[in-house]
Amino acid sequence: MESVYITKAAVFFPNEPVSNENMEQYLGMIGGKPSPARRIVLGKNGIKNRYYALDREGNVTHTNVQIAANAIRNLFDEKISLNDIDMIACGTSSPEQLLPSHGVMVRGELGGRRNMEAASFAGSCCTGIQAMRYGYMSILTGSARNAVCCGSERMSAWMTARYFEKETELFSQIEKRPMLAFEKEFLRWMLSDGGAALLLQNKPADGGLSLHVDWIEITSYAHEMETCMYAGGEKREDGSFAGWTMFPEMEWLTKSLFSIKQDTRILGENIVSLGGRYLLELARKRNFKAADIDWFLPHLSSMFFREQILKEFGKIGFYIPEEKWFLNLSKIGNIGSASPFAMVEELLYSGKLKKGEKLLLMIPESARFSYSYCMLTVC
Repeated sequence: MESVYITKAAVFFPNEPVSNENMEQYLGMIGGKPSPARRIVLGKNGIKNRYYALDREGNVTHTNVQIAANAIRNLFDEKISLNDIDMIACGTSSPEQLLPSHGVMVRGELGGRRNMEAASFAGSCCTGIQAMRYGYMSILTGSARNAVCCGSERMSAWMTARYFEKETELFSQIEKRPMLAFEKEFLRWMLSDGGAALLLQNKPADGGLSLHVDWIEITSYAHEMETCMYAGGEKREDGSFAGWTMFPEMEWLTKSLFSIKQDTRILGENIVSLGGRYLLELARKRNFKAADIDWFLPHLSSMFFREQILKEFGKIGFYIPEEKWFLNLSKIGNIGSASPFAMVEELLYSGKLKKGEKLLLMIPESARFSYSYCMLTVC
């Protein structure tokens, strides 16, 4: 079987960074009033800047497809071009159409002179690493010499005020409850737009550092956990879920079915503990311990979870000290499927890595509690 290496990484962030104070200038105000929830959420999530594919008038400047294509183009140089690539695999939480798939739309946007395989992964935060795993397995089996893997998001499409306006009009006690239910506004102040791409090859780069992909593991706890983060439907009181096709068209807006929501109750109770449980399973399966890790790259939706993870890992006997952590959430926001690759890109070119060091990526997905871990070795 072939070995697989990350030989290049690239990112694309649309427009200029948006500060906490300027967010509503881009997303708009629900009911024409500043959000009381904004400062509460921002005070806990630790995010200082994020990116939106919007101008100040709310006009779209880049589509998700264009964001992904730009991130992928940033991988190429005089040594390797799009026409040298065997396949692309794309993941996203925010596709802009039901059909065709996001991956083939990105392939079409890229152009080029040759046909190639294009794979798509839809869901939530794990879709980027799922795309990477597909490319990794394709190279391992010898069906491809190389692969481009991309995660991209245009989450601002879910967060603009107009998707909430009809629901706010229905609140009979708007004076007593001036904001939407917390779970419907919670994610507006955390999510960001952007894309990140990795080039996987069956040999290390000719110059500079590469990252050997030791393994990628992914699991789902959907058999025991109900839906937590969702869009395009409504969660019922009994925990079941109804998709948008189950509702009459008038309710698509009055119930804000196409806003992105999160059940913060089950998020807080489960997201960290299940991640620790899976980590212990993998430590036994893959025969590694906390002391083996030189860099820990956790995908966090909020800096609030940093302390929770430190405590949980200490409790289960797999403590990774904070000086080994590498995060860029506060600078770029939560970009869902692109966040893990964006951390890899920044660390790879930071000058901090040394050959032989081990990197452990952690990607939790709260949609229905999926988790991925990935081990890389600097070479």
